[in-house]
Amino acid sequence: MAENKIPEWINAELFEDVLKSSVEGYSKVSTFKAEMGSTAGENYATIMLRVHIEVELKDGKTKKVSYMVKLPHLNESYKEMLEHTNIFDIERTMYSEVVPEMEALYKEAGVDIRFGAKSYDFKNAETDYVVLEDLGIKGFKNANRLEGLDQAHTERVLLKLAQWHAASAVRVATKGLYPEIVLQGYFKEESRPMMGAMLDGMGTRFITSCATYENNELYIDKVKALKPVYVDKCFEFAKVDPNEFNVLNHGDSWSNNIMFQYDAFGKIKEVYMVDYQIPKYGTVAQDLLYFLLSSTKLEDKLSKFDYYIKVYHDNLVEHLKILKYTKPIPSLRDIHLALFKYGFFGYTVAIGVMAIVLLEPTDVASFENFVSDTDAGVDFQMQLFNSPRYRKHIQAVLPWLLNRGALDIN
Repeated sequence: MAENKIPEWINAELFEDVLKSSVEGYSKVSTFKAEMGSTAGENYATIMLRVHIEVELKDGKTKKVSYMVKLPHLNESYKEMLEHTNIFDIERTMYSEVVPEMEALYKEAGVDIRFGAKSYDFKNAETDYVVLEDLGIKGFKNANRLEGLDQAHTERVLLKLAQWHAASAVRVATKGLYPEIVLQGYFKEESRPMMGAMLDGMGTRFITSCATYENNELYIDKVKALKPVYVDKCFEFAKVDPNEFNVLNHGDSWSNNIMFQYDAFGKIKEVYMVDYQIPKYGTVAQDLLYFLLSSTKLEDKLSKFDYYIKVYHDNLVEHLKILKYTKPIPSLRDIHLALFKYGFFGYTVAIGVMAIVLLEPTDVASFENFVSDTDAGVDFQMQLFNSPRYRKHIQAVLPWLLNRGALDIN
């Protein structure tokens, strides 16, 4: 099966139970069509399909419904990654257990808060999969990742992250830790060698590019010194300090994993997170640095950073109180201290996902090219680190990280 071919086992029969459970008065399928659900560069982690089905109802009327289906890539490096971290098992666990539990916590407190799409199960799937309602039908869409989020969008995402973090902290305080499968994200010891091999080439490409950035003499020696210890520092960051305020991070909170619903006047009505594939229990610094550095617009990214942390903290405190959190509530200073302590993670965001977010659409954007040392892979990675848009952001972000001590080895 080619990467862009729809597998034959994705057929109407497979959706029978899904349709029975989600379409009232369902009788039978009239038409069935599956198509690619995202273009190159919009989704690296999985193959996305959008399935359009016209169903006949028991009263003779027809109804159009659609679903999103995620499937694994077929290349070897991807299969190897799945052996260490099965993102499909993780995401199904998140949708079937973790998300409903968080929504239930709010319901018990008398507040209606939703975190994402409904998920469904297949009986005879031939590979790993995740099936979700198509949020596009409800008017949800991504913002423009290249432009970056403005203040109104950013504040709404920070509200949702604060609600999510608060619920996860309360869950752990009352019921104990989450199932092991959702705790570690990519930071599993058995993944360390593969991660090292994957990131080594990219690190070399980044240093080559870095030497061409304006004022690089300020930080290039530190960037070079970080390369041999990069993976070790990632795993150091991943250790959970039980004395800190810890939450279940979304883990992949960049703009393409955030969907907005608008009212008739273009005002934001609702925000949902998608792609719950690499959650990670630990410091809130992870989601905050990941989101604010990767997905906000250039003019706001650094100038409003501290303001955005206050917006997040205000919402966090409010929702911890709503859910009657029994442990000490973190102060604004506690959150800032965590952001300094784990500042190195901001560097991993700046040279990783931020480059992906800011790359113009291109057909060569793929998981394979992102991780490989082939000529095509090297070309793609150089493109990531040298796109005009990325250069503007990285030339602002690296000095900022330097001034916060985030590039220091110790």
